[in-house]
Amino acid sequence: MTNFTLPQIIFSKVVRAVVEFELIDDGDKILIGVSGGKDSLLLTYALACLKRRTKKNFTLAALTIDPQFTDDFADKLARVKKFCAELDIPHEVHAVDIAELIREQSAKSPCFTCAYFRRAAINRRAVELGANKVAYAHHLDDAVETFFMSLLSSGQLTTFLPKTFLDRTNVTVIRPLVYLRESEIENFAAERGLDVLKSPCPFDGATNRQTVKKLIVELERTFPDLFSHLAAAMRKNSVGELWDAPKSREQMRAAYFALKGFN
Repeated sequence: MTNFTLPQIIFSKVVRAVVEFELIDDGDKILIGVSGGKDSLLLTYALACLKRRTKKNFTLAALTIDPQFTDDFADKLARVKKFCAELDIPHEVHAVDIAELIREQSAKSPCFTCAYFRRAAINRRAVELGANKVAYAHHLDDAVETFFMSLLSSGQLTTFLPKTFLDRTNVTVIRPLVYLRESEIENFAAERGLDVLKSPCPFDGATNRQTVKKLIVELERTFPDLFSHLAAAMRKNSVGELWDAPKSREQMRAAYFALKGFN
């Protein structure tokens, strides 16, 4: 894995995201969130390739959060440490008892609790290390699923952005894999023999996201272009004619009395 080569289609999509969304600047110190899964391993490798194959002058570090779902996860992370060492990227592990936090906040979605405290721990460590950017391995499928899930669960058209500035910490979150399909990452991991860690999450495969993922696949049997249409709908210029925003109670009251002829 240390020859720093990527299939051209993958490298091109990463470069497209970096250029289009201005994800990396000279002098950046980027902390990579590495879970040990296929997505974060590819992200780490892709950024290492980018560092060597482009003129951008930036540094990399990696951080894994041990959520303490299992007793042996820390031992398994030796594989991640070895992977990062081969890429000459310093790697740290921080334990955050997310399992206990989920039990304490049982009224909330376990996925929300896990994501919130993972991000908080990574952002905090980024500040401590002097990193100005945090890189996450969210891909195009993640973005489309988030968009569709938001519509189904809240009636809002929203998803995460390729680049987000966090004003509380002065850290910018970047997602260089946003143009990659999950299938491309799976194929790369299999072809390169990446030593992928299985997620220790006890809810893995039984989440709302997994339900939406399956729903998209099922709907594509009838609407083959559904995924690409959802991806296109995430763009700001995709909005067509929509109803006006609901009027406030005060506006409706004034209009009602005007209609009835009351003063």
